Amino acid sequence: MASPTSSHTWTFFRTGGIDQVALSTGEDLLALEQLDQKLWVALSCPVKGLEIDEKTLALIDTDQDGRIRVPELIAAVKWAAARLDRPGALLQGRDRLALEAINTTSPDSAILHSSARQILRSLGKGEDEALSTADAANTAAIFSASVLNGSGIIPPEATEDPAVQALIKDIIACLGGTVSRNGTTGVTAAQIDTFFNDLAAYTAWVEQSGTKDIAVLGDATAAACNAIKAVRTKVEDYFARCRMAAFDPRAIAALNRSESEYLAIATKDLRLTADEVAEFPLARVESSQQLPLLQGVNPAWTTALATLHAVAVTPIFGADQTTLTAPEWLQLNAKFAPYETWLGGKAGSAVEKLGLPRAKEILAGAGREALATLVAKDKALEPEFKAISDVERLARYHRDLRDLLHNFVNFADFFSNDRLAVFQAGTLYLDSRSCELCIRVDNPAAHAVLGAMSKAYIAYVDCVRPGGEKVQLAACFTQGDSDYLFVGRHGVFYDRKGRDWDATITKLIDNPISVRQAFWAPYKKFVRFIEEQVAKRAAAADTDATAKLQSVATSTVDTAATGKTAAPGAKPKFEVGTVAALGVGLGAIGSLLGGFVAGFLGLGFYMPIGILGVILLISGPSMLIAWIKLRQRNLGPILDANGWAINGRVKISVPFGTALTDQAELPKDAKRILGDPYAPKKHPLRTWLLVLVVLVLGAIAVRLDHNRRGRYFWQPEPPPALAPAEAPAAPAAPAA
Repeated sequence: MASPTSSHTWTFFRTGGIDQVALSTGEDLLALEQLDQKLWVALSCPVKGLEIDEKTLALIDTDQDGRIRVPELIAAVKWAAARLDRPGALLQGRDRLALEAINTTSPDSAILHSSARQILRSLGKGEDEALSTADAANTAAIFSASVLNGSGIIPPEATEDPAVQALIKDIIACLGGTVSRNGTTGVTAAQIDTFFNDLAAYTAWVEQSGTKDIAVLGDATAAACNAIKAVRTKVEDYFARCRMAAFDPRAIAALNRSESEYLAIATKDLRLTADEVAEFPLARVESSQQLPLLQGVNPAWTTALATLHAVAVTPIFGADQTTLTAPEWLQLNAKFAPYETWLGGKAGSAVEKLGLPRAKEILAGAGREALATLVAKDKALEPEFKAISDVERLARYHRDLRDLLHNFVNFADFFSNDRLAVFQAGTLYLDSRSCELCIRVDNPAAHAVLGAMSKAYIAYVDCVRPGGEKVQLAACFTQGDSDYLFVGRHGVFYDRKGRDWDATITKLIDNPISVRQAFWAPYKKFVRFIEEQVAKRAAAADTDATAKLQSVATSTVDTAATGKTAAPGAKPKFEVGTVAALGVGLGAIGSLLGGFVAGFLGLGFYMPIGILGVILLISGPSMLIAWIKLRQRNLGPILDANGWAINGRVKISVPFGTALTDQAELPKDAKRILGDPYAPKKHPLRTWLLVLVVLVLGAIAVRLDHNRRGRYFWQPEPPPALAPAEAPAAPAAPAA
């Protein structure tokens, strides 16, 4: 999409490593459509999980897809700005909307202004000149004085005609009612049409039952039909078993169930209606194919078969007919088949409870025309009462648009010293720190996949209140260290409403928190390594000692039992080579240590630089990696994983990180008593031993340095020796 050409002069401020547009005037809001979307910090956000009233966000989310995008936000700003004298008032974020702030130059705004005044009068606040969002949202009180309010819902109270009132109540009883804005229950135009259509279908269906051969027993036909359907499956099962018995008499025992099945239910508390009994055949299976109805039947089906005999068999075959054959059963079903077919095509069952006389009475009356008149009257009031809904919408935008704009167009609230961003859920207190960058998440495992790309140290926390309410958070630790952050650690979370929650760490994303932590990391790892090795060696020594004690104990017991003394173990041989090798190794170590100390002392005044070099050699790589990652620490992936579409790289710098996470500090004027009665006691002997070791090592180093130089390092270097003078020439020999 091409960037719109902007004639507006924008002001930008740089925070978090990105240039963000400043929204400070109404002109900025009116020109927001011209701002290139590449300069927006966010391009979309979810409507849930934010510290903004979800109803306001739902009004902005016009397509109801659960996300707010740039065009929807611009449309909301334009709608609200057109109805205010000063659009800049939207940037104040105030809850109370002054009536004088509403623009009355256009017809729509004028109706909205009068509706706002009407709301205050309905609430008994006619003298007030401003209304709050709660006032505008109190629809039950606002609409209570008006039965018809343009909602499209007609309650019984909308008319004084008793017949029409009764009709509306009948519709509610059959189809259910719809709750109106004022809290009353009524019916809609669609429900009225459905009701009358069902009435017409029901009466036509009932009248079909009077045709020839359908209701064979008149009003008693329904009872007979129901009795037949209640036993149909079991009766057909019985006759099928009888046919098998007639085919082969050897199957009779199996068809009547085995004795073991009777023994299984005989051990239980037997009830005639038990499922185990009901599953048995209706009567004893025989090849005669006669079904008894009153005697010798399954006890679980006695009542059903007696009803069948009374309401269906007796009217058709006579009271003396106490058994049924297979052909008689088919004949009985055929008698009632047309009625069952008619029942299966029942129409308008929702209004059946009214009965046929009442249905015909309603259809013959003028109730439908009266209801149509009420619907039209309510429709005429729709614009007036829609303006009341628009008052609530304007009041919500007047209060909440400021927060949304400063957490969507820019992130001014997030980088502010006195505000929290709408995605910050509260403050987590844990490990002598308070973390303000806490974001609600629905699925920590899925969030962690993208959240790890932020290069931030994230603790996923489960928070629970005493009533069982639960939320999950992603808390970013941006100051201190991670030595005592581990899964299962507990803390307390305070939400934006001040409520406290029990918090427990469930998952960690490990990233550097600070350069200071990275500086000490190699030494801590070395100390942990030493501790682990010492623990392993101690465990091994303990195991070895225990094994030796067990061996001695076993040997002693064997000696006491047999009276024989165990042969002494072979005495280890004295290895001269081993001792020599140890001596060479110790000498090499001593020479290496001595050379190191001598070289270090040989630096003279440059010894501090040497110390710094050693420290950098150990901690430098860890600090460099931490510094690189801290420079890459970015809020974007954390919010993206939560449903946002972050457009810029919102960096969390080290100074800003110290503002997001506070460490425990004593108050400025606090007094501190340093005496700790339970502090570890210091032993002077350890101190003197340490001093002695340092002096001995120093003396060795000085001596080694003297042997190398021929002097001590504090002595000046002697001047170079002069060459000896040339000897005088020998006198010439005398001439011969």
